[in-house]
Amino acid sequence: MKFDRYIALYRKYRPDNFDDVYGQERIVSLLQTQIAQNKISHAYLFCGGRGTGKTTTARIFAKAVGCNDEDIIEIDGASNRGIDEIRELREAVRTAPFSSKYKVYIIDEAHMLTKEAANALLKTLEEPPSHVIFILATTDPQKLPKTISSRCQIISLEEPSVDFISERLLHIAKKEGVGLDEDTAKIIANHGNGSYRDAISLLEQVLVQSDKKIEKEFVKNYLGQVEFDIVYDLVEAICKKDINKIAKIINKEEKDGKDAVKFFDNVILFFRNGLLVRAKEEGLIENISKENKEKIISLTNTHPTIINSQNLLTLLSNHSLIKSAGKNAWTGVFAIAVTIAKE
Repeated sequence: MKFDRYIALYRKYRPDNFDDVYGQERIVSLLQTQIAQNKISHAYLFCGGRGTGKTTTARIFAKAVGCNDEDIIEIDGASNRGIDEIRELREAVRTAPFSSKYKVYIIDEAHMLTKEAANALLKTLEEPPSHVIFILATTDPQKLPKTISSRCQIISLEEPSVDFISERLLHIAKKEGVGLDEDTAKIIANHGNGSYRDAISLLEQVLVQSDKKIEKEFVKNYLGQVEFDIVYDLVEAICKKDINKIAKIINKEEKDGKDAVKFFDNVILFFRNGLLVRAKEEGLIENISKENKEKIISLTNTHPTIINSQNLLTLLSNHSLIKSAGKNAWTGVFAIAVTIAKE
């Protein structure tokens, strides 16, 4: 029996031309103008959050300048980050394209290159052969040496709004023959934390458990449960003074590209709900399942010396710090969690 290979939705509905790129009209217009006027740079730096379309836009751009697939070379900067790999690249760029005017090298996660590798790349980046275009993609441009970024034309992709993402989800749901209303699409989009890819993956998870219509209440309960469990695990680790577990939870959330500010907001909400439990006002806890409410009650009653008003104030007073910490936000969350745990 022959089975068709399943294709994940984010791959199935990945844009393959500029007309399908959502929420990046300014960038698309700039790149199309450069192509039309034959003012193509030899090196670009595509910056933006995870799942915003950096490598997808890079591929579309490469095809738009006339590259066939065999002349588009993608390199994962995280796993090919050493000087030996970059030396091999320097040799490879000298060869002519197979069947196109250009060879386009897309280096994803470019900020992961070692210092030695970045230095080795620099010379080639300054004076590449006329048939070569480099596109470096990164979620963290500040980690790239100035010598590298200054040689590139910087293209900053915008984080898509919830409305843009929800429009895309509605389009996909319609194509898949599944009912999805605007409010429910926005709930899923909001949980995507500014990432098309993450939002589409969440939609896929929901689709698996739905029939012909995605119900709003099911989505709220499903997505809320996923977030709650992680926050619960962190608060429990704080209560038990388990620093190792606190570090593991926060490291995983950071590695998965989650939003530190939103996560911190949910920790604050957990402590707020805990105070309602201590005040015998459990009925005021809103938008949470009965099972999760019972878990809050149990943990609060077991650890009243941790889930208290003083620690809630500590969280609230540090909220602006987390919000302004940028790439160090998760480090701030860890420090505050450990501070409360050690009290």
